[in-house]
Amino acid sequence: MNLGDASWPGVPARTLLVPLGAFEQHGPHLPLDTDTRIAAAVARRAAADGDALLVAPPLAYGASGEHEGFPGTLSIGHEALRAVLVELGRSASRWAPRLVFVNGHGGNLPTVPDAVARLRDEGRDAAWSPCVVAGGDAHAGRTETSILLALDPAAVRRDAAEPGATAPLAELLPALRAGGVAAVSPNGVLGDPTGASAEEGGRLLAEMTDALRARLDAWRPDGTGRLA
Repeated sequence: MNLGDASWPGVPARTLLVPLGAFEQHGPHLPLDTDTRIAAAVARRAAADGDALLVAPPLAYGASGEHEGFPGTLSIGHEALRAVLVELGRSASRWAPRLVFVNGHGGNLPTVPDAVARLRDEGRDAAWSPCVVAGGDAHAGRTETSILLALDPAAVRRDAAEPGATAPLAELLPALRAGGVAAVSPNGVLGDPTGASAEEGGRLLAEMTDALRARLDAWRPDGTGRLA
């Protein structure tokens, strides 16, 4: 059930999933709201097979300072993001027995677990879960391009897809932290989108959805509130 479609008398007491994304450059070939689309899709798919989950409208802005060297990026920063998540959690906890932030943007860390830890310290049953796949590349490469091809192929500019910085992220991090993504990748891509396919994207979406469902079923938040 999508919370935005409900009126207040019909809102059930269910676990609330809040997709978290970002609004930032994703190379010359993917839309600026890529992370938000992915988080929202994973949350909706996880909730589709039962009546135990509600899906809130996604939070489309996150902490994207590392991408501000590219036009179009809109970032609210970590301090504002933390405040928004804590206040959303406090509000939701008045009627939702459980709350899970489904995070689609790695740059929102460590603020997401920090906010969840604050909510849990206040006695609220909150947690978070990442949208990640084993072996995925860092940003706007084959992983995200494949997923967008599965979700909305018309949103992908295939003719503009080109490799960016393909070195391991660990090697890029010092320069990236000092000068942002633009310092290591002029086109904003960390990876290689060539070879991406809707078929692969469908498998990755299924993997992330299944992982979220399994975590929800187990409901074992670790010390940071991440669902194990």
